[in-house]
Amino acid sequence: MPASVQIEPLRSAAELEELLPAIAAYQRFYEVEDVDDERNRAFFARFLSPSEDGMILVAREGGEIRGYACLYWHFSSTRAVETVLMNDLFVAESARGQGVGRALIEASAAVGRERGAASLDWSTAPDNRRAQALYDTTGAGKSEWLEYELGL
Repeated sequence: MPASVQIEPLRSAAELEELLPAIAAYQRFYEVEDVDDERNRAFFARFLSPSEDGMILVAREGGEIRGYACLYWHFSSTRAVETVLMNDLFVAESARGQGVGRALIEASAAVGRERGAASLDWSTAPDNRRAQALYDTTGAGKSEWLEYELGL
């Protein structure tokens, strides 16, 4: 990671406004058709630090947002422990390959350690090979579990 990149929790509504375009870019990357800033504003405001729901870590360089990770406080009933789910990890296309993603993963792991969580968990699309190339170098192991989704 470039030394000039700083990673900090999202703390204010003004910072969330700055982050909304990156959130929308992440959603478009995953082909969300109805990206809605108002819905995103209401949803992601729950993660302003400090929060009982989770945390958003923002990577900045020269004041510009280069990426973010959205963490959810999560639980494993099979292990009876708290975990941290890194539900979103996004790096701006112009900053990819420069260590920003790795720095966000490391910062997310540090948050989990501070909370006493047992693990940092995340998933990605099966065809997101670029992300998987990074993830495979972090020491994380691929889960043997399959994910299912039931629309409601």
